[in-house]
Amino acid sequence: MDDHQTQDLVKELVHRLLSAAESATGGGGGGGGSRGGGRDAGGALRFAHRLLSSRLAPAVLPDEHALAESIKRRLAASGRPDDALAFADLHSKLSARSRPASLWPLLYLLDSLSSHRRAAAAASCLPNLPTAAPPRNATSAAAAGAGGKRAHGVAPGGVVLVSKDPDNIREIALREYTELVLDETEVSEAVLVRDVLYACQGIDGRYVRYDKAGDAYDLPDGVRVPRSTRTLVRKLCELGRLFRKVRGFISDNISRSPSDAATEVGTVAQAFCSALQEELSDYYKLLAVLESYSLNPIPTPGSDSGVSGNYLSLRRLAVWLAEPAVRMRLMAVLVDACRGLRGGAMAGAIHGHAQHGDPMFQEFMGRLLRRVCSPLFEMVRSWVLEGELEDVFAEFFIVGQPVKAESLWREGYLIQSDMLPAFISPVLAQRILRTGKSINFLRVCCDDSGWADAAAEAAAYVGTTTSRGGLVYGETDALEALVVEAAKRIDWHLMDVIHKRYRFKDHCLAIKRYLLLGQGDFVQYLMDVVGPELSEPANRISSFQLAGLLETSIRASNAQYDDRDILDRIKVKMMDHGDGDRGWDVFSLEYDARVPLDTVFTASVMKMYLKVFNFLWKLKRVDHSLTGVWKTMKPNCIVSSPFYKEGTSIRAQFVSVLRKCQVLFNEMNHFVTNFQYYIMFEVLEVSWARFSDEMDAAKDLDDLLLAHDKYLNSILEKALLGERSQGLLRNLFELFDIILQFRSHADRWFERIYELQLRGKGKPKSKSKESGSWLDGGRKAMIQLAGELFRKMGEDLDSIAKDYTASLDAFITQLPMQQHVDLKFLLFRLDFTEYYSRLSSSK
Repeated sequence: MDDHQTQDLVKELVHRLLSAAESATGGGGGGGGSRGGGRDAGGALRFAHRLLSSRLAPAVLPDEHALAESIKRRLAASGRPDDALAFADLHSKLSARSRPASLWPLLYLLDSLSSHRRAAAAASCLPNLPTAAPPRNATSAAAAGAGGKRAHGVAPGGVVLVSKDPDNIREIALREYTELVLDETEVSEAVLVRDVLYACQGIDGRYVRYDKAGDAYDLPDGVRVPRSTRTLVRKLCELGRLFRKVRGFISDNISRSPSDAATEVGTVAQAFCSALQEELSDYYKLLAVLESYSLNPIPTPGSDSGVSGNYLSLRRLAVWLAEPAVRMRLMAVLVDACRGLRGGAMAGAIHGHAQHGDPMFQEFMGRLLRRVCSPLFEMVRSWVLEGELEDVFAEFFIVGQPVKAESLWREGYLIQSDMLPAFISPVLAQRILRTGKSINFLRVCCDDSGWADAAAEAAAYVGTTTSRGGLVYGETDALEALVVEAAKRIDWHLMDVIHKRYRFKDHCLAIKRYLLLGQGDFVQYLMDVVGPELSEPANRISSFQLAGLLETSIRASNAQYDDRDILDRIKVKMMDHGDGDRGWDVFSLEYDARVPLDTVFTASVMKMYLKVFNFLWKLKRVDHSLTGVWKTMKPNCIVSSPFYKEGTSIRAQFVSVLRKCQVLFNEMNHFVTNFQYYIMFEVLEVSWARFSDEMDAAKDLDDLLLAHDKYLNSILEKALLGERSQGLLRNLFELFDIILQFRSHADRWFERIYELQLRGKGKPKSKSKESGSWLDGGRKAMIQLAGELFRKMGEDLDSIAKDYTASLDAFITQLPMQQHVDLKFLLFRLDFTEYYSRLSSSK
């Protein structure tokens, strides 16, 4: 369809509408009416062309199907389901035929006409079209302004008020809006902008002031401004509240007296305040620029004053301050989080807020943390490469303790977990701690300076300088590389000094040989020479005399060929004793482990060695006692005894007692020999072999200490000296006491037998008639005394054997119950014939 045809159709439509309107109102058809109708037709036609050529469009989306569904729902809701079905059928038929590109304009027109018909007073015609444009004078303009609220509404009678020029309508509406705003506003926007800028600097303005009760900047209630303006001012002034908090934190921490700063601030807090001040400097620069913009006048809406774009309104100010507000809010959050913290705890709290996905946040927090963590990383560098704790304000996660040299490694330096920041892992912190401890141990305990070369080599290897700087936040890999390399080199140097210069392994072997009684010939000589002395009451024994006997034992054994430095460290120690104690109960040996070896052989460790020595010394004493019993009972002494040659009854008693004594001796010797084998080989030697391997494999002093602690604890557990073996240990000591009791009784018995033998060998000085009868009487008395002695010996042996059997049975019964230590080989050796098992089951 071309333009001429469209114009003809529009013209015909206008004429028909006007004719229908005149017929409905009863308009005449006179000449005047024809002229008036022509003028009306011409004006209506021009108005129709203006409408068709305008760009007015409904504010809806052109969706044909949605509009059709809306029409059907409206028809159904109004109680016309048949019409709804008919509409759907007609729409589908029309859609199936050839048609324009879219039926939406046609459907929208029909729907709009239907809506207007329902709302209009005259349901069958279009709203009245104006016949002529009204004159443009002040009166009409005022009338248009007064009716501005109905600019896009429907006037009474259904006339659409679109007769005015759109440009004029926009100007009138804008002018009315400006007048309305001026009537509601007591303060100009320019003044509010200036006050907001003052508030952002923490300064009260003319109207905007700080409210302490509400902790905010706000306009007083008496100032008349629009609600939207008040809300916007309050939102902008939040930046001032945050600024006051940040500035107050900086003032509180920097504007202090030196004494207060030393106790509460610290270098990390000072670095944090410096970083905040640097951020505030950029903030001040922005405010200066904004203040210069605020001097330019704010143009009124719709004015053509030619003002450039560098003016500042409240809305423009909101855009300018959006990003600074985010940064200021973050700084305020950090200030709240760091209040009351120091050092590593403060750095960790700030680091916790850096875990954010926003690149702006990450860049800002990274810049801030590099400044804040600089003192902390300098402390790490100084500690790892120099062993120095430059921590005047107690900020570092490593803290030093005033201790003796022997406790320097174990207790001298500790990690404060509350000062450890999250970006340093606990494993890395332990390496940092050990590296600095190694340097201090070498410097203080070993009097060594070779660590400096090792530290310099480590720094050069990873490309870090030994001077200040070089480590920054965000480069954790570089920090870890430096710590690992420095620890490896310094630990290697420390282990080299311990093993070669201070001969650690030789001293461990010396303790094994002399305190753990591994040097057999020395122990035997020592037992022989000090035995008589130790049988005396403890308060009568001289430690100086025992020291001389110790030296004698050393010279009489292969121990004399050991290094003199090692031999000089072996000393006699008399433990505290009571009134009834014997020398056996208080005698012990100790080893003088000097610096730096006393780091391993501490006082508590030497107490554990003393506990093992006392146990082994008692075991050796029991073995030595049984050896003495055997010497007394050796066969040649027994066979040559005159009681063996006496009559049948006394000889039977004598043989019976000796058999009981030998059987009991054999049982005791079997137990002591096998138990001693278990201790010396399955406990001491096996533990030493494992410790020797771990000692050679140790990479640092902590590994060496751990290996030695495992070695000593293994000996204590396997030797039944641990806390969980106390019941078994009590039974073992009962067995030892019974064996020593047996030795004591055996000494008295054979002493009495020897005395009777001497009396039986006595001869008279002169011969007489009564001599034979006298000798016969003496022999009878001696035989009677011997019979009484043998009877008493038999009773004592039975009592000792009964106690021993009961104690041994209880000891063997408890062996399989010890789950914490493997004792099956000991049980097998003690009861390899299952004699005790059968004896126990038969009861």
